[in-house]
Amino acid sequence: MKWIKSLAMTGAAVALAAGQLLSGTASAAPVAGQADGLQQKVDAYLASHPGERQIAEGKATMPGGSVTFSTPGTTDAAAISCSYGHLCIQDGNGSRWDYYYCGYYDFSGVGDGYFNNNQTSGTVAKFYNSDGSLRWTSRAPQSGTASWTPVYHIRPC
Repeated sequence: MKWIKSLAMTGAAVALAAGQLLSGTASAAPVAGQADGLQQKVDAYLASHPGERQIAEGKATMPGGSVTFSTPGTTDAAAISCSYGHLCIQDGNGSRWDYYYCGYYDFSGVGDGYFNNNQTSGTVAKFYNSDGSLRWTSRAPQSGTASWTPVYHIRPC
């Protein structure tokens, strides 16, 4: 009888997690294989960015702010929220780049995604090509979609 209750609870947990994933509101910890993939993303980022460090599960420091990697197989298809004073980007892999320091930074996001320039009104974020030439700008407050593959450098403010 005890095993039936355990089996029922396990089934309910799986159904709940599946429902959350399908609705895009999952907040539970990633499944074991997904957690490994998430840590692999963080490890690969840290290996190619000496001096940066992991600050939470799936999250690391980056020059100018922080980057949060998505669990493999999940991406958020909605515009992203962003704290006041920040420039936030979500690339085509679901990784979220949160800039909150001024400067000129290399950028490694790819694919089509979103941006939210929630800096002080009138602050201009600049996005650059691989050769350093200006590609486009965003004057705060502004949000929208963008192709991140051709963007190699960012000046948030």
